[in-house]
Amino acid sequence: MKKRVILALAFSVSAFAFAQKKELKTVAKAIKSNNFAEAKAALNQAKSMMSVMDEGQKADYYYYFGQALYANGAGSIDDIDAALMNFDKVEGEYASEIKGIKEEITNKMITLGNKAYENKNFSTSSDYFEKAYRLRTSDTTFLYYAASMAINIPDYNRALTLYEELKDLGYTGVEKQYFAVNKETNTKESFQNKEMRDLSVKADSHINPTDEFTESRKAEIVKNIALIYKENGEDDKAIEALVDARKENPDDLNLLMVEAELQLKLGNREAFKELMEEATTKDPNNAELQYNLGVIANESGDKEAAKKYYNKAIELDPQHVNANINIASIVLSAEADVVTEMNGLGTSTKDNLRYDELKKVRQQIYRDAIPYLEKALEIKSDNIDAAKTLMNIYNIVGESDKGKEMKAKVDALEAAGN
Repeated sequence: MKKRVILALAFSVSAFAFAQKKELKTVAKAIKSNNFAEAKAALNQAKSMMSVMDEGQKADYYYYFGQALYANGAGSIDDIDAALMNFDKVEGEYASEIKGIKEEITNKMITLGNKAYENKNFSTSSDYFEKAYRLRTSDTTFLYYAASMAINIPDYNRALTLYEELKDLGYTGVEKQYFAVNKETNTKESFQNKEMRDLSVKADSHINPTDEFTESRKAEIVKNIALIYKENGEDDKAIEALVDARKENPDDLNLLMVEAELQLKLGNREAFKELMEEATTKDPNNAELQYNLGVIANESGDKEAAKKYYNKAIELDPQHVNANINIASIVLSAEADVVTEMNGLGTSTKDNLRYDELKKVRQQIYRDAIPYLEKALEIKSDNIDAAKTLMNIYNIVGESDKGKEMKAKVDALEAAGN
């Protein structure tokens, strides 16, 4: 009797093994024919036999299931996630095939992430870019994109998690770029890689090859971490993040500026001033630094300090157009108080005299702004905002000929699409 039972069991296992092979052959045939629905149906039937499958059959099963879900890229995002889970269960076999499919999936995630970004669907874009990074961890830039998209949503907690990961990875985003000057157009052009640039130089179509590095994103990442902490009411963590970053990079002026800006936003004016002094000591001849200090000082309400920094920027770089425009803006901002007082005056003799005095003050404010706006327009002749402001000022101060001349310039700039 026992022999009969054992014999029956053996026949049963043999039948299961035959059925498994048959089902898996059906799956392989369906996938080869791009009939993924049929493949999934057959795989679902074969699932009941998993307990008696050997390791090779299990590898086949998970690989085929991954393929059926991926469907040559036609699968939904949920299907692709499930496909990746199945591929991760495959041990040993199909390594090169799975690597190729994962590369296809990565490229699809990048394409979908870019498309979602173009459509301003930042949440979806962030998810796709993160998936791309998880599949290709050597491309840390996609993790940076995922964090940036999370800021745009805004989903600050998600952004913080991703930025913290970037910080822990030591990501800077610095990339080497390859340039050469086109001999025919005399313009500097960038190349995808060194080989292409060197070939162009060798072909004598380009000259003056140079290598340059993009600006580090580290300061931006630390700044966003700090600002998110501040947004969450964790000011101590915000400052701590910046202090730690500056310890690692004591000569990084960008980080110093970020800390100064945050100290200002937190109301720590003394700390802000100390950091400003440190910045100017570290790089006293940096016009852009002086300009940025002016921007921060102006935002803090210290217009005199801002003018000092802007003037220093112009001294170091006479062609600094934005410094000229910003000084003009500060000069013109004094008009608001004058107008407020003028509007508050009555009709008495005393008030009429005061009104005339203020009218002269107002005229002088306009005249004081003119040189900076004229210089800005001299540096950048297509600056339509400077041209419009000058046009209005000329007419107000009675310089009608200059006003007409500037109107013609504004009309020309607008016609040119500026």
